Amino acid sequence: MSSPGINGDPKPPCLPRNGLVKLPGQPNGLGTASITKGTPAAKNRPCHPPPLSLPPPSLAAPPPRAALAGGLCPPAGLPLGGPASAPVPGPPAERPPLATDEKILNGLFWYFSACEKCVLAQVCKAWRRVLYQPKFWAGLTPVLHAKELYTVLPGGEKEFVSLQGFAARGFEGFCLVGVSDLDICEFIDNYALSKKGVKAMSLKRSTITDAGLEVMLEQMQGVVRLELSGCNDFTEAGLWSSLSARITSLSVSDCINVADDAIAAISQLLPNLAELSLQAYHVTDTALAYFTARQGHSTHTLRLLSCWEITNHGVVNVVHSLPNLTALSLSGCSKVTDDGVELVAENLRKLRSLDLSWCPRITDMALEYVACDLHRLEELVLDRCVRITDTGLSYLSTMSSLRSLYLRWCCQVQDFGLKHLLAMRSLRLLSLAGCPLLTTTGLSGLVQLQELEELELTNCPGPPLSSSTNAISVCRDAAQVVVAGRSIFKIYAIEEEQFCGEADLLQSESVRGVQLIRDYFTFAST
Repeated sequence: MSSPGINGDPKPPCLPRNGLVKLPGQPNGLGTASITKGTPAAKNRPCHPPPLSLPPPSLAAPPPRAALAGGLCPPAGLPLGGPASAPVPGPPAERPPLATDEKILNGLFWYFSACEKCVLAQVCKAWRRVLYQPKFWAGLTPVLHAKELYTVLPGGEKEFVSLQGFAARGFEGFCLVGVSDLDICEFIDNYALSKKGVKAMSLKRSTITDAGLEVMLEQMQGVVRLELSGCNDFTEAGLWSSLSARITSLSVSDCINVADDAIAAISQLLPNLAELSLQAYHVTDTALAYFTARQGHSTHTLRLLSCWEITNHGVVNVVHSLPNLTALSLSGCSKVTDDGVELVAENLRKLRSLDLSWCPRITDMALEYVACDLHRLEELVLDRCVRITDTGLSYLSTMSSLRSLYLRWCCQVQDFGLKHLLAMRSLRLLSLAGCPLLTTTGLSGLVQLQELEELELTNCPGPPLSSSTNAISVCRDAAQVVVAGRSIFKIYAIEEEQFCGEADLLQSESVRGVQLIRDYFTFAST
């Protein structure tokens, strides 16, 4: 049950900025778990809905025939002042009311977010029965914290909560936060689909040991995607004893015991590995030489995040061992230079995504190598590459396949550089967040990018949004940016204080949801 608002009305849940959705208390005793979407999260959308306040029904027109759960509307033909002299026949007995018609509900519920579905499932049993179909939860991952896995009995003992609600919705992946070996064993014993039905497991800030990791992967035979983040109690020996050849995606980050020998275990034990994401400060160039021809055929995505010890020599090992990569991230590999990027461009011609963010030694020369050789590249991330200038953007302007370009905090990019981007007709997403030298004049020229769909302008200088002379303003629906009076961009992020204070155009999410239900039932009844 949601907490009461200021006026006693229920306050709808908000979608936090980190993409997690808080699940309301369930009758199974689970408390407030959360759900996160597998692709990326909400894009910093402001979420401060006021209390639900609906206008009174108009006397000029009859109210809608359909009623929301918990509210009643008189049938058509019934006067507002009182009952009619003759009863009006109702709908045929065999037809269910619109508010519980499963055919209608199956179409309606597609329009709601995961956060809203969690609330709607508590309206009545009919709505819950429809909403608990797995199709409405595909692609979502429940996030369960250790304290939410148990209920305290009157005697002070702890009892593991029921996970039947999750099993009914058919979740194939879970994220467990702050759990121990015992918690994981309890989860396996109490979740009906744990042995074969769970495909992805994520453990964050947990105290899992080598023994716990081995038991989990031995018992949960369906797991093919594994993430370990902030788990400091398992060692490289645990990876050698637990990793299974069925795993196709592995992510390891902020685990202090991971170093070169972990890469050796991964290369030897995971012949079918398709995606590897590694964030480890102690991994060196030597580790990247462990990859064999088996990974060369199967691995298409490699992310080396903040691997500070990796140099251009490590890049040589990567391009020779993994020639079929389509996505490569060297984000935070601060020792990689233009020569390393040249090796990537000359040898990894299948690349579609390249992330060079936080590589301070990258210059315009690296962008020339990229533009000359990576003709299939669709996404390029250059965040915090502080040596990139307008000259580098002139090289990128020749890339006809590039669809997404990120230039966050590239402090030397100016209006003249934006003019080069106007030739990139395939560009769909452009991020200019934090570029301090850009002006309104330069940004307004982007109106020539006819196919551009998403533009990020967070922390960009310029006149306030309410200025009548500003070429960039906000639409009434707060979902697009208007350039030169023409709506062509989705909005990704504008400073929330500026957005709310200057524009004040946000509408309550709860009002939107209720109105959507009303409109849908009204349409269905016609």
